[in-house]
Amino acid sequence: MAKSHATDPGNISPLEAVEGLKALAHPARLQIMDWLRDPHGEFSQWEPIADRDEVGVCVSHLQAKSGLAQSTVSSYMATLERAGLVRSTRIGKWIHYRRDEDVMSQLAEVLRGAQRP
Repeated sequence: MAKSHATDPGNISPLEAVEGLKALAHPARLQIMDWLRDPHGEFSQWEPIADRDEVGVCVSHLQAKSGLAQSTVSSYMATLERAGLVRSTRIGKWIHYRRDEDVMSQLAEVLRGAQRP
């Protein structure tokens, strides 16, 4: 979704919507996206490395909460990022992820039928 999102933030194409839905179709990726909706509450037991509102959650905290291998979490996050659902920020050696709420809202509009393919 990232390509047209950058040029036309108010409208995602049907193909981009499909890619977003495919990325969310895996239970673990869907769970991660749910956690990222409330990063302060869901990750309160871990001391943030950076501002969670600005850059999101460190991949090491996603790995710790999920119990998945770091490589698996990184792969899942790359899939979500390619679909435009999350944005990444590197701080030192750590990658942080946060939801792209604009894209999530657009995807929800597609699902509500506000945009017809």
